[in-house]
Amino acid sequence: MAAHEFTARMALRPLESRDPPRLFAFLSNAQAMQHTYMATSLAECTRRLQTYEAQRGLHGFAPWVIEARDSGEVIGWGGLSIDPEEPHWGIEVSYAFSPTVWGQGLATELVTASRDHAFARLGLAELQAFARPENRASVRVLTKCGFQRLRFEPSLQRDHFRIAAATGLQAGASA
Repeated sequence: MAAHEFTARMALRPLESRDPPRLFAFLSNAQAMQHTYMATSLAECTRRLQTYEAQRGLHGFAPWVIEARDSGEVIGWGGLSIDPEEPHWGIEVSYAFSPTVWGQGLATELVTASRDHAFARLGLAELQAFARPENRASVRVLTKCGFQRLRFEPSLQRDHFRIAAATGLQAGASA
């Protein structure tokens, strides 16, 4: 995506040097991150964010810093990526939002924008996603956006979801 992309309610942009402390505020929150990676220190969080951001130059995509369009407040981080520690899973969509914005449909808006970008702009054949079965909100987001559950992945302790380009483009037309 370009330097800045927009959805109805969010501005999506690359990581900037001022962002890690703002993201650490919720990426280190045990409740917010109960189903996924939780940052243990600002230094470790910064390193991880920068590792993902380096993918933008390599692959043409990386997770975005997500700002509320109306306030400019950093409310999330997510989008397309390849997990640097598990690259064999391929290109996936993932996200984390501040608990202050949960329940507003922003994850669905982000996954839809990521899916549409992957298929319409990047020409990808498929996308992966992973969610813990008990994370009902994320499972609902993924299925609402057209992802199909493939199986439980014991090594990740997560359900594996996939969407193919043809399915994703059809879902994008009706979303």
